[in-house]
Amino acid sequence: MKLQPEELTAITIYQVGALRAFLDPEDVPLHHVKPHGVLYGMMCREYDVAVAVMKGIPKGIPVFGLAGTNMEKAANDLGIKFWAEMYGDVKYNADGMLVIDRIKKYEDCVPNNIGNAANLSIRPWKSEDVQRHVEQQITTESVTAVDGSVVELPVKDYPISICCHSDSPGCIEIVKTTRAVVDKFNQQHGWT
Repeated sequence: MKLQPEELTAITIYQVGALRAFLDPEDVPLHHVKPHGVLYGMMCREYDVAVAVMKGIPKGIPVFGLAGTNMEKAANDLGIKFWAEMYGDVKYNADGMLVIDRIKKYEDCVPNNIGNAANLSIRPWKSEDVQRHVEQQITTESVTAVDGSVVELPVKDYPISICCHSDSPGCIEIVKTTRAVVDKFNQQHGWT
């Protein structure tokens, strides 16, 4: 569905307003805005969409997004504080964009028993996969893409958030593993 920029701004204002209606009675401040799903991807690829959505974010509220994309550019152009987002349970393409699965899973190629061909192995994320994935992102500001190439993550000096999805198989273990990696990293840098 193609929406006009004014419609994207309006639906963002409406959704943030609905969220605030839950937060305000509990005296919980709105911490950030993070667009999701297809809208997130559209904002990464399309500058006009990113600008329109950003215009619906209340002044002073940071936005979480994928660094190096139109989300970052639009936030900076509009003076909105930007937090770089990394992922504990999502793979990346060679262009630094996210590989979005309708069904969350971990995919890798493993040799089969017939010659040198490889089979695609599809399974839930294992703790060691999550650990390696998150460690690489936070320690080297890079990630291994699905094609095996290493992609730089241009997080600069932004605050960083790491997203883990509750609909990923094994999500609790993914979150625990991600948290352990982050805690170790913070401890090593004296940030605890």
